[in-house]
Amino acid sequence: MPKASEERTMNRREEIVDACRELYEVMPFKEITISKIGQHTSFTRTSIYNYFRTREEIFLALLEREFAAWTEDLIALAEEPASREAFPERFAALLEKRRCMLKLLSMNLYDLESGSRFQELVAFKKTYGASMNAVAWCVKAHTGASTAETEQFVYTLYPFLLGVYPYTEATEKQRQAMEQAEIPYRPFTVSELVRPLVEKLILGFGETF
Repeated sequence: MPKASEERTMNRREEIVDACRELYEVMPFKEITISKIGQHTSFTRTSIYNYFRTREEIFLALLEREFAAWTEDLIALAEEPASREAFPERFAALLEKRRCMLKLLSMNLYDLESGSRFQELVAFKKTYGASMNAVAWCVKAHTGASTAETEQFVYTLYPFLLGVYPYTEATEKQRQAMEQAEIPYRPFTVSELVRPLVEKLILGFGETF
């Protein structure tokens, strides 16, 4: 493919993903259609199918972009490690910036993966894997953890991330239901949830190495 065509394809894909993100900030996933996404781009709705086959592929590309941005932040953190004590706060702050990523993980990950072509899923998984490597690098840089310890950290953190978003956001309907069920509602920030986990996970890491 000529360079100009590659650049146009990339720019159009980014424009579609940008439109998707804008809608996702104000609308639920189930109400966002390719037609609505197309209304927020500079080209026709039917042209979207030249770049994405399904709505799920667009959202998966958005999630991939979120993971790529988080990975860049993680690499920067690993390259300039602070004290071990400061690490949980700094690590949690990076996730505070990735609310869209956490929302997609909590609400729609299975649908996005099952509704996307294999090659799109492979591209996402590569970016996802890069983030895991960056997390491991961060942990090792700040704590001196062993390979086994960093692997333990990663495979505890990632399942945990799937449930973070719902504890930071609640609709009025959900709050009323909790009140009727006599369940106290306490709003959390992402940092308030992630920081204590990181503190506990790194406790003792690297002390015998």
